[in-house]
Amino acid sequence: MLTRTQRGVIAVVLVLACAGLVAMTAAPAVSYDVLLRGGRIVDGTGSPWFVADLAIRGDRIAAIGNLAGAKAKLSLEVRGLVVAPGFIDMLGQSELTVLADAHLRSKVGQGITTELTGEGASVAPMTDYLLGELEPTTRDLKIAIDWTDLQGYARRLGKQGSALNFAHLVGATQVRAAVLGGDNRPPTPAELESMKRHVARAMEQGAFGLSSSLIYPPAAFADTAELVELAKVAARYGGFYASHVRGESDNLIEALREAERIGEQAGIGVEVWHFKSAGRRNKGRIADAISEIEAARERGVDMTADMYPYIAAATDLSACLPPTASEGGLSALVARLKDPAARAAIRREIETPTSRWENLYQLAGGAEGVMVAGVHTEVNRKHQGKRVSEIAAARGSDPLETIFDLLVEEGGTVDSIYFIMDEVDVRAAMATPWVAFDCDAPGVRPDGILGEKSIHPRAYGTFPRILGRYVREQGVLGLEEAVRKMTSLPARRIGLLDRGLLRPGAFADVTVFDPRTIIDKATFEAPHQYAEGIVHVFVNGQSVLETGKFTSALPGRFLKGPGMN
Repeated sequence: MLTRTQRGVIAVVLVLACAGLVAMTAAPAVSYDVLLRGGRIVDGTGSPWFVADLAIRGDRIAAIGNLAGAKAKLSLEVRGLVVAPGFIDMLGQSELTVLADAHLRSKVGQGITTELTGEGASVAPMTDYLLGELEPTTRDLKIAIDWTDLQGYARRLGKQGSALNFAHLVGATQVRAAVLGGDNRPPTPAELESMKRHVARAMEQGAFGLSSSLIYPPAAFADTAELVELAKVAARYGGFYASHVRGESDNLIEALREAERIGEQAGIGVEVWHFKSAGRRNKGRIADAISEIEAARERGVDMTADMYPYIAAATDLSACLPPTASEGGLSALVARLKDPAARAAIRREIETPTSRWENLYQLAGGAEGVMVAGVHTEVNRKHQGKRVSEIAAARGSDPLETIFDLLVEEGGTVDSIYFIMDEVDVRAAMATPWVAFDCDAPGVRPDGILGEKSIHPRAYGTFPRILGRYVREQGVLGLEEAVRKMTSLPARRIGLLDRGLLRPGAFADVTVFDPRTIIDKATFEAPHQYAEGIVHVFVNGQSVLETGKFTSALPGRFLKGPGMN
């Protein structure tokens, strides 16, 4: 017979055994859709990395931690790799190229999962005049525009699908052109009300705010008061104001102050796009620009900026010309360049130093500092990737006459690259805490329609270049701070509260990269080259890049702005 003590011990053992059995049967291994095991979690907050597993269920992050007993449909070993929130491009230009190729591989290949787009021009509103101005682009891309408002565009994108998420802005340039065409005049009170209605409608249909591009016509024809009135409408819906400011060279500080006034008078947050100090004579002036924005922030202006890590900008060849040359649109520009008297007058303006307009030809140091990137005609393809000075020599022509001839031959538009910045300023801007990053380029690929034109290497290399060249090699930024500036910083500016951070419940936009090998490969002479070191990319929980290989998934979404019901 057992003693009381022995019976007690046996009872305890049985209870513990039963408890263990119950625990085993009540807590089966948790199952997820995706499990990333053992990576270095850089969560987007700027906090130090830590080693953990990350699990995805559906379109959300389900868990982060020690998930040793968990199972998943897709389990990936990522030890030694960085697991970060998907990168956010604060200025993409893919709103139309996505309709030609939904996979946007140059963006996915550098870890981007979300793009903000609409630089002054935007996808809506759309009018007959604007359709005409876009005809060279739509012809090249072999797409048709079948919408008039943002809702219609969202429907088109949703039907087709996209590898990336898109956040759209409504362009001040777009609404001005929709009402005034290419006219160089202020709007009447009735016309301004029409422009404001266009902004309101776009905000109600999902736009995140208002944008402007003030060195380009017809945007250059708008005064500050007009922009304030449009920004007030966006502010009513909780939006922000993003701007390619009116000057980035000699009058950079004045241009920043205009953006500050718009923010203060409209009661709206301000984002300065592709922050730079342009022109060889302005080397080092980015320090003054940083001080100007810091002072504005000190007095309560919610002002931030973004940049790309290159010493060259990219825009149209027509940016060598004074804005008045483009009054009335592309056909009017071409007509002026065909008129000997008008052509001579335009030449005189380019050759005369002035602060009235942003003379990119002079800022680049002349023809040697301007490179032709993309043309429309087959006969001029041979000029892509060459400096204007080289093209002029090959043609036996004067450099400015070469520019005029190319614009006539190409219907008024030629994609071009301008070498106008200095590495000292690039590094200083990059190290500034409130500066995020942008590509300022569309999603493309080396083959097919999107590979026919040359392009700025930033289309392929922006984010890997920062992480490889400026983080790993030069130490301009720490890893965690660089990731913060690629993720949570832009997410907060846009208003994406469930993206830009790795945390349970957030959308599963995730980029996995190798910090030892990540680097850009694209160059100005050979830009169509994918970056190295991006290993996996997930958008809304679905893989768009797996072990360095593109997938066919199109999980991206049209994101809804604060004014959309």
